[in-house]
Amino acid sequence: MKKHVLVALLTALCCGARAQMDTGSFVLHKFQQAIGKESYTSEETVGGRTYTVDFSFTDRAHKVPLKATLTMTPAGEPLGLRIKGSTSRMTVIDDEVALTGQTARIKINDSAYSTSPGPLAFPVTGYAPVIFQQLLLEYWRKHGRPATLPLLPSGSVTIRQEGMDTINGVVLERYAVGGLIWGNEFVWTLPGGQLVCLVTIDAEADKFEATCPPYENLLPQLLKKAALYGVRSYPRSRIATGRQQPNLAFSGGAMVDVGSGRTIPRATVLVSNGLITAAGSADSIPIPKEYEVIHTDGKTMLPGLWDMHAHFEQVEWGPAYLGAGITTVRDCGNEFDFINAVQQAIDDGQGMGPHILKAGIIDGKGTMSLGVIQADNAAEAVAAVDRYKAAGFIQIKIYSSVKPEVVRAICTEAHRLGLTVTGHIPEGMTLLAGVDSGMDMVNHIVYVAAVLKRQTSGGFDYTDPKNKAVFQFLKDHHTVVDPTLAIFEIAFRSLADSITAIEPNFYTLPPVLQALFVNAGMDAKKAAYYKPVFQSWVGIVKVLHDYGIPIVAGTDEALPGYSLYREMELYVQAGLTPMEALQAATITPARVMGMASRSGSLSPGKDADLIVVDGSPENDIRQIRKVNLVCKKGVVYDPVALHRLVGFNL
Repeated sequence: MKKHVLVALLTALCCGARAQMDTGSFVLHKFQQAIGKESYTSEETVGGRTYTVDFSFTDRAHKVPLKATLTMTPAGEPLGLRIKGSTSRMTVIDDEVALTGQTARIKINDSAYSTSPGPLAFPVTGYAPVIFQQLLLEYWRKHGRPATLPLLPSGSVTIRQEGMDTINGVVLERYAVGGLIWGNEFVWTLPGGQLVCLVTIDAEADKFEATCPPYENLLPQLLKKAALYGVRSYPRSRIATGRQQPNLAFSGGAMVDVGSGRTIPRATVLVSNGLITAAGSADSIPIPKEYEVIHTDGKTMLPGLWDMHAHFEQVEWGPAYLGAGITTVRDCGNEFDFINAVQQAIDDGQGMGPHILKAGIIDGKGTMSLGVIQADNAAEAVAAVDRYKAAGFIQIKIYSSVKPEVVRAICTEAHRLGLTVTGHIPEGMTLLAGVDSGMDMVNHIVYVAAVLKRQTSGGFDYTDPKNKAVFQFLKDHHTVVDPTLAIFEIAFRSLADSITAIEPNFYTLPPVLQALFVNAGMDAKKAAYYKPVFQSWVGIVKVLHDYGIPIVAGTDEALPGYSLYREMELYVQAGLTPMEALQAATITPARVMGMASRSGSLSPGKDADLIVVDGSPENDIRQIRKVNLVCKKGVVYDPVALHRLVGFNL
């Protein structure tokens, strides 16, 4: 049988032949790991055609089931949508749309209303189900490929056919779909319209893919292409700024020297070919006449910020990070093919984003596993670490299912190769055991809290000998802690409270992100229970700092860019000074990552990564939110333009 005939037959059997689509399926992936399946049926009815979908996956032992029905007229016009179930481990959906003439009756949870959506409105909600995205593409083609399609129950979508890709002899059409998630999804279809692969994010903002079974082997290559095409869609040419001038002088404003912890009231920073050549008092640094001067009078100059717990799940994070003044991120676990391609494309100047330091995630095998790079014994551990080292990763991240005996094997091999190790403390271990096995750093304050002795009131007595021994142990082992307080604050917040208490600029976020986070939290009763727990975690940060244990600011994604500001604000609430909070997001990360000679402060010889702020964050940490200008390696950006590029409402 000829290859093209066999492929067509497999497509008809596994994905559903478009002409007589009775049944079909897609394999669902997270972190490149197959975790579930979408099965659907399509049948003729008196009024047209009905699609019935069973979408289900298991994410780290959590079942995520979703059922949906979409009804179309014989002419392919939508009549109704019913969707109910889970869209992630933490989010649910219960929507219904019924179209009659020019009226749409909409029910979202317990709220019902009617609206007149206008022409071409299509009912679809987010990234799932996958078959609905195929139907959306078909509807768009049929109606003349309009620039924008309104969606029901809300929003709109843009679709662009971007080109063709041929992989392993398979010819695919490539589409960028915007509006279903924050930013763009990438969809590949056969020329006849059958969806082959969807590269997107799920409702908790993690990388997510769906593939038609006969083409599952194409996924690694399509992930690389999604990264490359995505980064290229945000070139510097798309914004008025993003200019590179060989010689720059930032002069007139105050300069925060995070290394010494002092502020120079009127300073100059000279930049040549992406490096800082001089920094200090303006009176002692003459500005050569060939330098372009950027006046910073009345403002404050600081080194570019670091987010030490990023998950660069989509390319839109690049401009969002830069717009927030974040010029370096540590990616704490991602899809191997995706993050490698993203980093390479940014470093090659094909798009915009911060410096990316890659921490390669390794998990163990089991029901709680995440990702496809797993190690269940010493040999597998060595192979995984070696693979990351060869691909330019500078750190290993241990995840929750790694066996205790394998942790030591990972750390030993990583250290042999010059890599450090961070991560979760796996099940069956304590923080002390993890550090004793070789872990250099730990993500999340919860692992510190778990080994402390609590009082009957729920708090901690830091003078208790057992607790003092824990802090001394961490200090003696030079352990670095990445608390990620901001993400826990969101998780524990009361839904009865406005989220603007946490994030004052919440309503400048892209609408799809607002919808994602506005319901993040818990009911008032649960929130009241967890409030003292969270406050005790905040208190631990101050004790760690007082013991001299390095604290590095990280967000674990959360609200793009903004959550790093909140992380620093929480450190000040814990008792750190604003200067100490700034150091946790600048010089301290550079030191613990072995990069203090090239980053982390405004010093000669270092990369020209700096920000200009309207205010004095070294006196009031909340003013770090007023980033006025960003410079990465000598390229100057306007934060407003960067944010608007990826859908922020500034």
